[in-house]
Amino acid sequence: MKVSPIAYVIITSILLLIVALFASMDFPFNVVFYMTMAGEVLFLFTVFQVLKDDYKTEKTFENFYEDHPIEKEFGATRELQGKEQQYDN
Repeated sequence: MKVSPIAYVIITSILLLIVALFASMDFPFNVVFYMTMAGEVLFLFTVFQVLKDDYKTEKTFENFYEDHPIEKEFGATRELQGKEQQYDN
């Protein structure tokens, strides 16, 4: 069974949040220390899994932001001209 990279990110985040809680609640040093070491190893493994993931996308830098796409023809020019007029006033 293949675990998605986002699952590793979630598990690592939860583990490191637990470490922070344990440290603030004065848990024994050895528990916090070994959980921190495990979290650091898991973090490196997570980075490796995310970078190794075979993720493909059709997006390019020409698409700009997903939430604010720019039209392919003259869209960027019209948008920039509108912003320039705002600053001129």
